[in-house]
Amino acid sequence: MAPKRPKGAGAFPKAVDTPAPSPPDPASLYAALDLGTNSCRMLIAQPKGSQFHVIDSFSKSVQLGHGLENTGRLSRASMNRTISAMRICREKLKRHEVKHMRLVATEACRRALNGDSFVSQVHRETGLDLEIIKPEEEARLAVISCAPLVSMNTDQLLVVDIGGGSTELVWIDLTNVPKRERPRAIMRLHAGFSSDPGPFAAAKVVDWISVPLGVATLRDQFNDVADDAARFALMSWFFEENLEEFAPYAAAQDREGFQIIGTSGTVTTVAASFLGLKRYDRTKVDGLRMTSDQIDSVIRDYLALGPAGRRVDPRIGKDRQALIMSGSAILQALMRLWPTDRLSVADRGLREGLLYAQMSADGVLEDTPF
Repeated sequence: MAPKRPKGAGAFPKAVDTPAPSPPDPASLYAALDLGTNSCRMLIAQPKGSQFHVIDSFSKSVQLGHGLENTGRLSRASMNRTISAMRICREKLKRHEVKHMRLVATEACRRALNGDSFVSQVHRETGLDLEIIKPEEEARLAVISCAPLVSMNTDQLLVVDIGGGSTELVWIDLTNVPKRERPRAIMRLHAGFSSDPGPFAAAKVVDWISVPLGVATLRDQFNDVADDAARFALMSWFFEENLEEFAPYAAAQDREGFQIIGTSGTVTTVAASFLGLKRYDRTKVDGLRMTSDQIDSVIRDYLALGPAGRRVDPRIGKDRQALIMSGSAILQALMRLWPTDRLSVADRGLREGLLYAQMSADGVLEDTPF
């Protein structure tokens, strides 16, 4: 006798409703906006352990500093592009009901004769309070954004942030900091390069400099040089000349225990080219270590391509091709001065530094090693 078929056998199982994830508590959200010479970028994030989780983001090329070298002023067209981008940011901030935020502007607004009036215009038209920060704070924020990439074996650290209108370099001595404390010691610099670290071993800032030459301003200085290779060489040597007041400039540096962390579109593009990525992948680029020789090989390849070849190279991309050689000229100058086997590529910068600084000041990050 055939076994009796169980009741309901073969029926479709009852659907189980999967609850939608709860939206984050607005009180726990932080925002950081970085308005640079070329781009407007924003992150909205929530603290998570010793790091943060990104909830929303925005990035757009606005070319705020276009024409600034010639006129000393922000143009009407550049300001209009930027305000349009900031309106999008405002809507994102409203949608997420963000209460904790810092919205900062850097070199273009610092240098422009009408920088302050532009900040007032932004407030009138968007309701957003934009703050022009000083070069030291810009350098400090770049440094703390890179804290998770600092090796415990690093005695001497050089952090380089190549921006659109300026380049910040910070040299830090970590020899007196216990190895496991070194990334955390970098994070404590959010309070200032000369702040009292309290009972903790301090990271010593040997020197820092903000050079008023970034990928856009350096390119504009040599736009009249027709020959591609000659223009590149002039840009590289001109940038090096502007480093003479930086204290470590004249000192040779042993490669052992020395680390450079580079944060900029230039460094991440060079890294993506080295990896042969035709589509950018942050997970493969952020934290990648390169040697001076590997960087030099990529830059030589850029020069061999020429302007026409670089324009169609998928590794560089349309947004970066016009600025990659001025950025590479800066990078080559640094490699010439301080060759290294450990340049760590950081796909992070001012926005991340602003988030870390706000969250650290509010005590919402766990104090654990990275």
